[in-house]
Amino acid sequence: MPIGEAPVQARIPPDLVKLLGVTSQPSSRAEAFTQAFLRTSIQHRTRHDLKSMLSHKAVVLGYSRPKKERAKRSSKKAKGLNARQKRAMKIFQIQPQHQRYELFLPLHELWRQYIIDLCAGLKPTSNPQLVQQKLLKADFHGAILTVVRSKCPSYVGTTGILVQEFKHIFKIITKEDRLKVIPKRNSVFAVEIEGFVSHIYGSKFEQRASERSAKKFKVRGTIDL
Repeated sequence: MPIGEAPVQARIPPDLVKLLGVTSQPSSRAEAFTQAFLRTSIQHRTRHDLKSMLSHKAVVLGYSRPKKERAKRSSKKAKGLNARQKRAMKIFQIQPQHQRYELFLPLHELWRQYIIDLCAGLKPTSNPQLVQQKLLKADFHGAILTVVRSKCPSYVGTTGILVQEFKHIFKIITKEDRLKVIPKRNSVFAVEIEGFVSHIYGSKFEQRASERSAKKFKVRGTIDL
């Protein structure tokens, strides 16, 4: 008898016989009972049952998904030039030989067509307030601007094509082929397009063109320089 079977087939101690009211059976009868219990409790699959089970169930013996090779992203990103480097390279400076009014006339024609399309035609029946709201968020590169009011009298009357717009200044080229730098603050500009004249208050216009397109302007009765 194996060692593991000894506790199972051991005789019941006398004190438990009196307590439980049972008597120990001979080893032969106990072994016969155990064999009969195992035969009825454990299901033995036939060869036919095994084939049926394997035909309806997927058996994975060993499988691993192939690892996708991920392209390693370069940690180094292309860095642009900072403001100091741009100034040193004079990126935003217009060379003297290019400061000619006639060179920017095609730009003005493009801007004119751009504004007409933006304001849906600019007809005489167009709503002036709607046109004004469109112009507030428009890009003015190529527009002909005239300084009508300024705290600096020398700027008043200056007219030219806007060639560069920065946060605080306008750069315009005059018919005399002179590049003028006009500060927005304390100045009022007039722009005329298809008979409509609109006034730009520079002190309220101190944003870059890209920032102004997303800004909400409030209508006010009076605006100081």
